[in-house]
Amino acid sequence: MEAININDFNNHKIKEPEVIQRILAGEKELYEILVRRNNQKLYRVIRSYIKDEAEIEDLMQNIYIKGFTKLYQFKLESSFSTWLIRIAINESLARIREKGKLYHLNETSDNFKTNSILEIPDDKQLNPQQKMIRKEAILLVENAIDQLDIKYKTVYIMKEIEEMSTKEIALALNLSIANVKIRFHRAKTMLKDTLYNLSIDKNIFEFGFSRCDRITENVMKNI
Repeated sequence: MEAININDFNNHKIKEPEVIQRILAGEKELYEILVRRNNQKLYRVIRSYIKDEAEIEDLMQNIYIKGFTKLYQFKLESSFSTWLIRIAINESLARIREKGKLYHLNETSDNFKTNSILEIPDDKQLNPQQKMIRKEAILLVENAIDQLDIKYKTVYIMKEIEEMSTKEIALALNLSIANVKIRFHRAKTMLKDTLYNLSIDKNIFEFGFSRCDRITENVMKNI
């Protein structure tokens, strides 16, 4: 067979069935193609269940290893990513049960940046202030997404962020298409309400006691 250029996975020149067949035939180094194609999607799905960065990376590695060892069970009837997501969901739920609790995020904005759900492209055309505004806006949306129940958050991330089809999501989550649509609609409604409530928060643009004291002190010194 013709050798595969590893760079071809970026534009999907090499079709998934061929990659899988060749991996099963012994070319295990080609598994890197499947890993790189699915890293972002897998991360986001796990991130909808678990928020600790170290836990997510550990799970991703375990899931990829399990996917490789069970690759012979994969049927080419669906996409590899859908099959992998089902493994990821089972592993994530097992990890949550193992810990005995759901993960709640109480982190600084710096920590949000290290495990953000949304990608922040490095747009060189933006000035520093515009980049900061974009990042803060994304953090605001991510915080709103994090407040959703897992069943809504997972569907929203798959549909809206990863742009998976309703059918793919239904297969991955073992839900009916109607149920996926309902969850997605509710997720969007709850997000809209959360963002609206944030927009009318009286504490937004609060001057703050320390700044108030500093300004007052400076004025009094100069009158």
